Amino acid sequence: MRLTVAVVQQLLDQNDGFEDTTRDRQKNFTIYTRYRISDGELHIQESGNTSWADSRFSNAPRVATIEQTRRFLRPRLGSLKTDGIE
Repeated sequence: MRLTVAVVQQLLDQNDGFEDTTRDRQKNFTIYTRYRISDGELHIQESGNTSWADSRFSNAPRVATIEQTRRFLRPRLGSLKTDGIE
């Protein structure tokens, strides 16, 4: 499936409420990224910590760009509703 702007928008509209979380763990750093489809947009929120006790962070949710949205959708196409989309 080719993820044109129109196809991406259809996927976002059909999958309102879909959520996923990823974790990236490195030597002294862990980041959790929460993805949520809402109102036809992909929202991304990151939080994490380092090995220091007082080094936790949580960023405010932001709307993903079209490229970030494509990178999110492509590996999850099997989990999303794709009825009527070619």
